[in-house]
Amino acid sequence: MSLNTNTWNRIRYTLYLPVYDFIADRIFRKYRQQSIDLLHAKLTDAILLLGAGTGLDLPCLQGYANLTAIDITPGMVAKLRERAQQLNLPVRAQVMNGQELQFADATFDAVLLHLILAVIPDPVACIKEVERVLKPGGTVMVFDKFLPDGQKPSPLRRLLNQFASTLFSDINRSIGNIIRHTSLQQELNKPAALGGAFRIVRLRKPE
Repeated sequence: MSLNTNTWNRIRYTLYLPVYDFIADRIFRKYRQQSIDLLHAKLTDAILLLGAGTGLDLPCLQGYANLTAIDITPGMVAKLRERAQQLNLPVRAQVMNGQELQFADATFDAVLLHLILAVIPDPVACIKEVERVLKPGGTVMVFDKFLPDGQKPSPLRRLLNQFASTLFSDINRSIGNIIRHTSLQQELNKPAALGGAFRIVRLRKPE
């Protein structure tokens, strides 16, 4: 794990705070809702929002009573707490590295990974931690941009990714390559935003 990369993530998302909600909510709101609808969670389920940002998922989670949200950027967590208060939604929110979760094994019934696996420095470390804190039979909902499994990025795409990964996120990651390091099983993988460049994926931890 690179401390410098994590520090850069904190810096860049702090800089993006003034415009983050406008961009991330305006473009992706309906896909967040679709992902949460496909979770099929009970209102009492323990749900972790990993890389929760400013809490743009929270309006889709009205009525849920056992929510935990983490993000590596203090400014994002502060805005998330404000949003939760405005929505009168009970959320335990804290600053935490998604690659080193400070939770016991088998703590959560479900985990939301919305727009985080393409951003976090080490997505494999992240998904392994998700698997660890998820209860057997638990569900993970992923919404993010991915290359189709088995497809290699073109030379142009590799070049563009040098800039994209520095400024906002990696555009060359594959969900299959990330989860193959775990026992998590794909139950659903459907196209979402930008003609399917973004996907909604449901994963299940075996019983």
